[in-house]
Amino acid sequence: MAKATKQGIKPGGHRMKILRTILSVIVILIVLLVVVGLFLPTSYTVERSIVIDAPPTQIHEYVGDLNNWDTWEPFREGDPTIVITHGEKTKGVGATQSWVGESGDGALTFTKDSPVEGIEYDLVFDQGTSESAIKYSPLEDGDTEVTWTMSGDMGTPVIGGYFVLMMDSMVGGMFDKGLSNLKSTVEGES
Repeated sequence: MAKATKQGIKPGGHRMKILRTILSVIVILIVLLVVVGLFLPTSYTVERSIVIDAPPTQIHEYVGDLNNWDTWEPFREGDPTIVITHGEKTKGVGATQSWVGESGDGALTFTKDSPVEGIEYDLVFDQGTSESAIKYSPLEDGDTEVTWTMSGDMGTPVIGGYFVLMMDSMVGGMFDKGLSNLKSTVEGES
């Protein structure tokens, strides 16, 4: 004969009920995350600006030549393992560079180059591709507003949507740091 327990509950029955409740909550949370993720946007744009006391052509000396990016770009500060390799061409449309590092691998190619308007480039990295630009907007007082943008589409719903929510916080700080470095470099030259 089975041993009777308090209130007629079998040994271990209470634990099983708790385990089923925990598993039910986990399944509901997963379903909720997936459903919410299906409605999140998959495209993103990150944009930062700074005013530099210099004309666009002076700024372009640092932005338009990949050999000069190491004087201001912020990415190696965040990952000192990055190794950059320049292509045969480092200025103008078709200029390229690639990199490898603990934070990921990638490459960029200039698609537009203007000493007055700025540059545009395609960026390919582990998580996907994006279109990026560093644009110059001359101001009346002789200063130039420099705007750095990156936009793209993660493509896949759910996971891509959650990455989109984090893009500004992941990339925006690096853009702020790079623009600040660019400002110091260009204005320090004057």
